[in-house]
Amino acid sequence: MCFNTYIDGMARSIQAELKQRKPFRTLEEEAAVSLARTAAVLEYAAADLLRHHGLTPTQYNVLRILRGAEPGGLGRNEVRERLVFKVSDATRLLDRLEEMGLVGRTRGGEDRRVVVARITRKGLDLLAPLDGEIERFHRQKLGHMGQSKLRTLLSLLAEAREHC
Repeated sequence: MCFNTYIDGMARSIQAELKQRKPFRTLEEEAAVSLARTAAVLEYAAADLLRHHGLTPTQYNVLRILRGAEPGGLGRNEVRERLVFKVSDATRLLDRLEEMGLVGRTRGGEDRRVVVARITRKGLDLLAPLDGEIERFHRQKLGHMGQSKLRTLLSLLAEAREHC
């Protein structure tokens, strides 16, 4: 789902989109609210797509992380550090994915306190068709911007994150 943010082919301001009567106090505040709104809109649409596969965006993120860590797998803290949206209880998140049969966990070799999580065959099978759907989703939501604008956007977002 995307909100109607265009009027006569022109992008609508965040102030108009939120039906805010008073102007923002600073350009920085307006940019931060616009960035948060954009992230929320994209997150909502992604959650809707993933819901049809029985996943939340965070669960999907964990599965992608673990797929990328194959064959070694990762410990709970490593998974938590790599998440796009941070969670306080990675153990419960991994528990749920294990209950679903998408993740398996084993105790480490020398240090038995370390528990390593790995994506299962069922998890890989779930991700395989999702790869194409997610790629189409990203193209549909952001592809209209073109490569040059997307590179600029990525650079600006990286610069903003450096100062957080």
